[in-house]
Amino acid sequence: MIRLFLAFLALLTAPLAAQNVSEQPNTRLEIVAESSTPAPGAPLAIGLVLTPKPGWHTYWSNPGDAGAETRVTWTLPPGTATPPPLAYPLPETLIVSGLMNYVYPKANMLVTSVTPPADLKKGAAFEVTAQVDWLVCSFEQCVPESAQVTLPLTIGTGASDPENGFRIAAGKAALPKPVDWPVRFATDKGRFVLAVPFGSTDKVKSAYFFPDKDGVIDFAAPQTVTIAGDILRIETAAATPAPTGPITGVLRVEQSDVDHPLGFALTATPGSVPATGLPVGKKPNPIEAAPSLLPILLAAIAGGIILNIMPCVFPILSLKALSLAKGNIEPAAARRDALAYAAGVILVCTALGGLVLLLRAAGSQVGWAFQLQDPRVITGLLLLVTAIALNLAGVFEINVSTGNLGDDTIRKGGALGSFATGALAAFVATPCTGPFMAGALGAALVLPTAAALAVFAGLGFGLALPFLAVGFIPALRNRLPKPGPWMNRLRAILSVPMFLTALALAWVLGRQAGVEGMTAGLVGAVLLGLLLWWLGSRQHGGGTGWVPASAALAVSVAAIMLLPVSAPAEATATSAPAGLAAQPYSPEKLASLTAAGKPVFLYMTADWCLTCKVNEKGAMADAAVAAAFKAKGITVMEGDWTRGDAAISKWLAERGRAGVPVYVYYAADGSTRELPQILTVDALTGLS
Repeated sequence: MIRLFLAFLALLTAPLAAQNVSEQPNTRLEIVAESSTPAPGAPLAIGLVLTPKPGWHTYWSNPGDAGAETRVTWTLPPGTATPPPLAYPLPETLIVSGLMNYVYPKANMLVTSVTPPADLKKGAAFEVTAQVDWLVCSFEQCVPESAQVTLPLTIGTGASDPENGFRIAAGKAALPKPVDWPVRFATDKGRFVLAVPFGSTDKVKSAYFFPDKDGVIDFAAPQTVTIAGDILRIETAAATPAPTGPITGVLRVEQSDVDHPLGFALTATPGSVPATGLPVGKKPNPIEAAPSLLPILLAAIAGGIILNIMPCVFPILSLKALSLAKGNIEPAAARRDALAYAAGVILVCTALGGLVLLLRAAGSQVGWAFQLQDPRVITGLLLLVTAIALNLAGVFEINVSTGNLGDDTIRKGGALGSFATGALAAFVATPCTGPFMAGALGAALVLPTAAALAVFAGLGFGLALPFLAVGFIPALRNRLPKPGPWMNRLRAILSVPMFLTALALAWVLGRQAGVEGMTAGLVGAVLLGLLLWWLGSRQHGGGTGWVPASAALAVSVAAIMLLPVSAPAEATATSAPAGLAAQPYSPEKLASLTAAGKPVFLYMTADWCLTCKVNEKGAMADAAVAAAFKAKGITVMEGDWTRGDAAISKWLAERGRAGVPVYVYYAADGSTRELPQILTVDALTGLS
């Protein structure tokens, strides 16, 4: 009888020892698995479902100003590894007595996984037990609760259960989606600003950032959400002291086209953020955009004016200006030539800008002068600049009216010739990015299309402005030297910077396409030069030049088409001055250094960028700069954009820049500072 009684008692108590549900005074706890027959060696998703009573709530992993996260202790069969930390679904906000809480007022599933040992046999018992401790609160009181739940499983095929498999899938769907967006944050004067690239900013109704650690923001402070182009900008009060290294958290977003909140798990690093933005849901209009567009447009015009002193543009501008200095030119003809020249410049600048916008809209990370990352374009420029240099040197002339290839169209005016000259000047100016241009062109990439095209047109207008002034202001034309034999000497002198530009392009071609590519380009330039010399000798003898001109064009096209497109293997070294001990840029290395509180000087460059090379051979090469960087422990990183690089393009886009050079100093305290495009020794040695 005693044995029968004990057996009966065991039957009664066995279910109590293996409960998968526990009813507590204020919460219901349940443990579920996606399969009741897990496969050996395969991860099995497990969910802990906490359902508080109406009026009560449990807490997120970071509870906010008050509360406590849920804790679990596992009891598993021998040989089973400890499950990963619990993954929490998207929380809600709740303010109680002025304190911000991150909570779950309804049923919520905390997800993890268990992997049965691979050597278990089918049919073997596999029991998962969880001792769970949590805090459940109402508006009046908080109660710590605890329970143990057990899930008896049997090793099998791992087939998903119809009901619990669906519940686990729903629990996973409720988890914030991990993203690798280039999120940035900045702190200043007690304020915290988070900048999140977000593709559907026009559909955002509201947003909220949940940091998963203390010491980032003041939890109870309101968060202001605005839109700056394609950036979701969230501003609130910063914690004291303010955060310095990378931070992690969850972004909650409500969109007009989705019937439930979206959650994104993200990491933010210190960096630049938009200064302001439009309120959520408010669309910009031209009247509101005009005040902010005006300074950008003025900067683009100023940048275009400065481009005129570049060595590849100045000779062309000089000869065009002097062509208007002749005493017999009519004012109307001068104005016509000036307008035609400006039209050519503005059209090319706007077309190149429009192509950049079109490629970016299609998903490509390109910027200003992107075409120079293709060695075939560099080869074309090499041949073009070589021809211009030979023309300036007097080797051959251009005269469309007589059927000869020469320069009378450029030097003697004519609407068509002036238009072509303006287009040429704009195209050969693209390797240069000078003062005022970086901010203007970078801003153009986030402006509405019409406003962005206006900025690129403004750049062209600035480039054409000096010639427009000469064409429309007689007093300026009268101050120009009168034509004479000295102009031939000036032409020869102006050919020198063009020859130097050709040599620089040949060097860039070698960097892009290797020795074979540079050789092909130089062979094309030499053959083109010989053909143009023969053409010049025919011209001087009174003969026609169309046949050799066609041959010269054929050589040029062949040199471009036969050039190897593939670039040589990436170099492990940098082109920075040796004293700086620069290392190649990588997002991971930069993040590692800044997270460790190391100061970093990062610059983006390209071999075809004239301003970049001037800085690298000038201020950056100064011994005082190397000594100062070494004394302060500043790591130098170089991003080489010569052949195009997706990581660099992404970095430039994040900083609102359309091209190079860009110089940024990451201080040890997490702040960043962008330096001017024209560097000085004092500016570099003063970094701290």
